[in-house]
Amino acid sequence: MAASGITYDSILRDVKAKNFAPVYYLMGEEDYYIDKLSDAIVDAVLSEDEKDFNLDIVYGAETDIDKVIELAHAYPMMAERRVVLVREAQAIRSLEGLEAYLSHLTPSTVLIFCHKHGKLDARKVAAKAIQQAGVIFESKKLYDNQLPPFITQYFRQQGVDIEPQAIQMLAGHVGSDLSRLTTEMDKLLIALPKGNRVVGTGLVEELTGMSKDFNDFELTSALAQRNIFRANQIVKYYQGNPRSFFIGKTLTNLFTFFSDVMLAYYAPQKTDAGIAAWLGKSEWKVRMDISPARKNYSGVKVMQILSEIRKTDAQSKGVGGVRTPHEELLQDLIFFILH
Repeated sequence: MAASGITYDSILRDVKAKNFAPVYYLMGEEDYYIDKLSDAIVDAVLSEDEKDFNLDIVYGAETDIDKVIELAHAYPMMAERRVVLVREAQAIRSLEGLEAYLSHLTPSTVLIFCHKHGKLDARKVAAKAIQQAGVIFESKKLYDNQLPPFITQYFRQQGVDIEPQAIQMLAGHVGSDLSRLTTEMDKLLIALPKGNRVVGTGLVEELTGMSKDFNDFELTSALAQRNIFRANQIVKYYQGNPRSFFIGKTLTNLFTFFSDVMLAYYAPQKTDAGIAAWLGKSEWKVRMDISPARKNYSGVKVMQILSEIRKTDAQSKGVGGVRTPHEELLQDLIFFILH
């Protein structure tokens, strides 16, 4: 199988049809798809009873390619196939020799490499051999504009809908860490009252502790609109509810937003659709927040805001030896942004 045209869904379809490749190299920055695919392959190849004698799991930091090849050459016991699963494959010092195995592979073995937070060098002989003999899949982080469809589809697969504002709350609260995001969504599915097939903002608020009216998403929107009253209202809420506020996350969200605003100034097409395509954001997000912020803040001011956010982040970590309460740091930062 060649790498071109290989997707998460196409691999799952082949696996469910019992059409297995002899080797899978699953790599990339997004752990979620790597874990889901490796689990799906193992479960499709082996029954629970067969796993006891036909599933070998090794870790890159504790093995080498010779040991992996030795395991791959073994034959299954009381089963049609066996699986060799290499976790943390990025820690294997060298894959030299794998190409020799792949040219004379054991057809009853399914070999899976899980390489997280990086990619296999496509120029390597081993990479070319894997691509020729099996499947190379790159698991990429989702862009912000891809999160709402992902959330919607995840719930629909369980026969459940979710309110648009609840989608934005989840995406804004958790971000693009899909493993954490799916964990939160599973909690919502479990907590959904019997007979109720719609996840609303109330349930999200209850389970995450995130207020639907006072959160980083709403704070960003208030700042984009330069709504002084609303922004200060949210800051006051944070000050009175410290458990709902983590300055590190808030600063990260603000820095990401104003970085997007800065990048928007350089978009070839200054329409909402053009900026959305340039940033990899939803057109709705651009229309509601980024475009208003471009009108309300000059490029120079945005650069100053980014610098102030960095400064606030350093202060929140005690740089300079002065410990200022995080609520005060946020209040000072929001004042700087708005004035």
